[in-house]
Amino acid sequence: MKRSKIPHLKIPLRRPASVRNLGLEKIANTVRFPCKFSNSGCQLNFHHIDKMEHEELCECRPYSCPCPGASCKWQGALCDVMDHLKKVHKSITTLQGEDIVFLATDINLPGAVDWVMMQSCFDYNFMLVLEKQEKYDPAQNTQMFYAVVQLIGSKKEADNFVYRLELSANRRRMSWEATPRSIHEGVAFAIQQSDCLAFDTNAAQLFAENGNLGINVTISRIDTPPRRHPNEMDPTDVEYD
Repeated sequence: MKRSKIPHLKIPLRRPASVRNLGLEKIANTVRFPCKFSNSGCQLNFHHIDKMEHEELCECRPYSCPCPGASCKWQGALCDVMDHLKKVHKSITTLQGEDIVFLATDINLPGAVDWVMMQSCFDYNFMLVLEKQEKYDPAQNTQMFYAVVQLIGSKKEADNFVYRLELSANRRRMSWEATPRSIHEGVAFAIQQSDCLAFDTNAAQLFAENGNLGINVTISRIDTPPRRHPNEMDPTDVEYD
């Protein structure tokens, strides 16, 4: 007996359309959630739509090692940054004072090179970085130098300071003045934003001596009153009849 084939109908299954629950959305928009870095000191609360954006820039998020390059993967609290630098990056020299000379030796070394130094003043620590990068141009290969100052601190604290970098030699002078970057932002971001002293190899040779480049670094605190000349009278000392 031959069985007849019964055709099978294939009926497409449609997924149920997503239905917005306006009631729950309204409740969610009124609830405020703590920052995920609340255990690190952040005391702010946000609606769910603003929480993620804040956490990407939160000042209480972990700090990465501020040394240029990607070899060190350390992360930790701000209070532990200096201990990390002293224990792991022992070769970094620290100079005391508001005015120092950052000496970069052997600037003619081939390839990408970083020079790093610490400057301590106003009870804060600053990291001075000179970075040399290869720039590939169809016409010619050239090298660029980028000098920037970072504060071992938050962006809010960095806004209280101004730094000045100056190259001076043979009656030539090149200078740059800006607000230091927080180590949360990093050297790469400062270079990307052109917020640094930048010069090419030819300019570097004008200021270098025996392959070494000295950069004068001055750090000032904005809320510090300007220094007066010894013979200049303080207006508050003037007596009126």
